[in-house]
Amino acid sequence: MTSLAEDLDLLEKWIRQLQIEWEKFFSGTEKKPPVDLRTRVEKLLRQYAFGEIRNNTERFRYMNLTARYNTFSELWNKRLRAIEEGRPVGLHGRAATQVVEAMVQHALQNPLHAVVQPRSAEIRVGSPDQDKAAMQTLYERFVAARQQVGETGVVKFESFQKLISQQAGRILSEKGAKAVDFRLETKDGKVSLKAKPVR
Repeated sequence: MTSLAEDLDLLEKWIRQLQIEWEKFFSGTEKKPPVDLRTRVEKLLRQYAFGEIRNNTERFRYMNLTARYNTFSELWNKRLRAIEEGRPVGLHGRAATQVVEAMVQHALQNPLHAVVQPRSAEIRVGSPDQDKAAMQTLYERFVAARQQVGETGVVKFESFQKLISQQAGRILSEKGAKAVDFRLETKDGKVSLKAKPVR
């Protein structure tokens, strides 16, 4: 019998693998969606859904993984429905990545072209290289927000992290800030990010 910590490690590995397999399917590389792996992930998540997790670190990690899976699961379902209904789901593969990365870069460089969302949506990044949890949360919220407004295209975490790190590093250096607050903003069906130095 495996421990919760081992199962959480497995969950994290499987969710990452699911992201890869779904992108292969949506890009046409694979003919079938990764249904078996998705079933295994959901079964393992349900195993701990109604039990009490006493360890705070493990409970937080489980909740984080559950939220991450749910965010991507909604996105995959939406894209599947679009395919089934014969609607275009946007560009695929490298072309989609390049377009979306350009959109992220534009959002970072032009933060005023947006409507401000509540301050509670802000996520603080002190050190881009060390604040992994904050970076992951920001990424997941960005993906979920794009999904809600119907934006297509895939944003890879590595590309997103690189862009945010560059922006945060520049602000920390130029503004003499100790951290940077990022928040999501939406205008005219487009999701962008606004960065604010914290002194």
